[in-house]
Amino acid sequence: MKVDNPFDFDSDPFHQYLGLTLEETREDYARIRLNIHANTPTGIGGSVNGGVLSTMIDMAAVPAVFTNIRAGSEPAGTADLQITYLRQAHGSWIDAEARVIKRGRQLCTIHVDIKNNEGVLCATGRVLYALRAVG
Repeated sequence: MKVDNPFDFDSDPFHQYLGLTLEETREDYARIRLNIHANTPTGIGGSVNGGVLSTMIDMAAVPAVFTNIRAGSEPAGTADLQITYLRQAHGSWIDAEARVIKRGRQLCTIHVDIKNNEGVLCATGRVLYALRAVG
């Protein structure tokens, strides 16, 4: 389900360069898509470069966090990111699905799965996203 884009995600020049689009959001959830094209950075065997997959983990976490920012808090950026590469990512597109699994006052924990267009899990990650008090 294509969503209205309250985060201006799709117009970000870096996202456009990579071919990333925000496909779906709901409370504590976001799904982004990498449309693989001739300029997509590649790794071993023509798979999507691991740095791109890591970027997808980070970029998917942000709109998931933004779906439910509590009053008196504002985003402060990624505090930690971990990724586990399970297999090469090939296909015409790959998705990163981010789920906020815990919201604290200062940190959100987000789990992200990356799957190819056949639904095969290629990588998984965890992001700690920092929040700061305002006012």
